[in-house]
Amino acid sequence: MLNDARKEEILTILRKQGSATVNELAQALYVSEATVRRDLIEMQDLGVLRRSHGGAVLLEAADEVSILVRMTENAESKAQIARKAIEHLPTDFKTVFLDNSSTVLAVAQQMTLAEKTVVTNSLQAATLLSRIRGINLIIPGGTVSPRGHSISGSWTNKLMGEFRFDLMLTSCSSLDNTGTYETSLDQREIKRTVFQRSVFRVLLADQTKFDQPGTYLLEPLTAFDMMIFDDLSKTRRDALEGLPVIV
Repeated sequence: MLNDARKEEILTILRKQGSATVNELAQALYVSEATVRRDLIEMQDLGVLRRSHGGAVLLEAADEVSILVRMTENAESKAQIARKAIEHLPTDFKTVFLDNSSTVLAVAQQMTLAEKTVVTNSLQAATLLSRIRGINLIIPGGTVSPRGHSISGSWTNKLMGEFRFDLMLTSCSSLDNTGTYETSLDQREIKRTVFQRSVFRVLLADQTKFDQPGTYLLEPLTAFDMMIFDDLSKTRRDALEGLPVIV
């Protein structure tokens, strides 16, 4: 099993159980305990879990999982969303906000952003997009989250209110048939501010986001101008009938 795939499996097990021993993980993944220990060390460095005596504990109190790990999760779904987004997103915008999600980052990497003003609170997105010639890239001030590789806080939120965006690209922690949700109050407040300051608001999400835990309501689905998913079941499509959904 590839290293990234093992990390995904470890995360899945820890999300279900909260904790697991090295022996349990080794048996579940059909690898040696030494291999599991190496993976746990790397994942602890990324801020995803805390190693305990003989195992690991998921950092459930953490608001964000490291984007370095999130980029490996559902990679094909993110690529599928990116392909659809490039076909349907407006191209005549001058200013765009990109949130700190790995799905939005996957889309941004495929967009033509030269001669555009791009504002993002994602350090990973800023690092990658800074290589584009001619881009006007802006990072707001605020508190840096090492786990999420993002910037947030009251200062960030205040600065977001000083912009006007032609286009907003955002994902969410979870959604259901009526609304979108965040697990981080700071991220929710920033996105809500940007939402109010944006002309065209686009939601990008893979189908695994449906019915996941989410504490804070972001926006109802009816508030988005476009929603792009990787795939949806017929039941889910029927539930979202009448909304601007692209699948």
